[in-house]
Amino acid sequence: MLRRLAVVPLLLVTCLAAPAATADAAAPRRPAPAPAGCADVPVPGAAYAVSACLADLTTTGTVPTGHTDPADWAGLEAPGTVTPSGVPGVQVDGYFPDTSTTNTNHGWDHDSQFVLRLPRHWNGGLVVAGPPGVREQYANDRIISDQVLAKGYAYAATDKGNTGAEIYRDGERPGDAILEWHRRFAELTRAARRTAAGYYGHAPRTTYAAGLSAGGYLVRWQLEHYPRLYTGGIDWNALTFTRNGSLLTTLPPALRAYPRYRAGEPDAHAEMLAAGYPAGSEALWDFHYRTQWDFLQRVIREEVDPGYDGAAQAGTPFCPAGTGAGCDTDYDFASRPAAVHRAVDRIALTGRIRRPLISIQGTLDVLTPPSAFGDVYHRMVADAGRAALHRYVLVAGGTHTDGLVPLAPRTLQPMLPSFVTAFGELEAWTRHTR
Repeated sequence: MLRRLAVVPLLLVTCLAAPAATADAAAPRRPAPAPAGCADVPVPGAAYAVSACLADLTTTGTVPTGHTDPADWAGLEAPGTVTPSGVPGVQVDGYFPDTSTTNTNHGWDHDSQFVLRLPRHWNGGLVVAGPPGVREQYANDRIISDQVLAKGYAYAATDKGNTGAEIYRDGERPGDAILEWHRRFAELTRAARRTAAGYYGHAPRTTYAAGLSAGGYLVRWQLEHYPRLYTGGIDWNALTFTRNGSLLTTLPPALRAYPRYRAGEPDAHAEMLAAGYPAGSEALWDFHYRTQWDFLQRVIREEVDPGYDGAAQAGTPFCPAGTGAGCDTDYDFASRPAAVHRAVDRIALTGRIRRPLISIQGTLDVLTPPSAFGDVYHRMVADAGRAALHRYVLVAGGTHTDGLVPLAPRTLQPMLPSFVTAFGELEAWTRHTR
């Protein structure tokens, strides 16, 4: 059921996008039916699915055929990134039963959409991913799908069950929309494993969860709650929700301090550093203030604490510090009622992973800064007695998405090579732990 709330007037392409995305923003065309000789591949539990035999399942092939959406992955890779290509196989697009309609891909106006890619030359493995931010199922096509398809993996991705600036409209209780992300990820994993078994003749021998940002948060949750579905996982600059820390505790201090830093107030820089934003990342602050921090604070806060701004929905953009109650710049999670903390508890991580996990974290990330996110989760895993299952890799000069590298090209480094390396390490690690 949808909560009845008003529209947030914001262009979603700015969320986790580069300063100037060059990708074609046209939406993908409605997938064509399977041609003669290309049988439809059934997906258990799907309300609708359409198959296509493609000469190339990577973005080199899917962009011209309309089997991806370049706008969905705009800003997630560094300019000039070259990804693998030349992987023939079958792509299945479809959706699971759902009542929300935020995802307009293919003209379906239906959420819980997925994409499943089955390479002709299969290595026996499956990689499942969820998108960063409030993006859709094609968001990881360049940074994850192309990479793993080239190694022979089948690939599946979900839209998480809700997309866009109004995810908080989905569900009946605070936290429901985010909890749906986890349910949809597990639903797709089960269906993709069964689909692969039917298509190839046996179930995947390995199944990995992978994701960036919000997608990385999903990976951690899956390994904590649904470990039997996976061989292991890899997360990249992952969000972390805990009882004491999340975007709701790191974004308001930045929203208060950054305008004063920009105005030249001497104490504001120290306040930004004290809030966890790393020294050396200053070139990223203005872009994130304008396009990320305020938007994500209001959307996430509305999802778990809708009463904070009364009858308003997702607050007032860029309200000045000192406005008071209802202004997200002044938000103080610690002082909010117990019901709000219980809502966050519903979506909080525990650190109790039960499968091998590699986390890569950029040292200059200013959306999930390491001291408040990556470092914290690494300690949580150790405190839960699961340190042997977690490898934490800090990537010098890495920031939240590789599309931001042009903001400070002498300082920032793309993280995609580190992801590819870490995925290879995960393969080697889990080869000895199955």
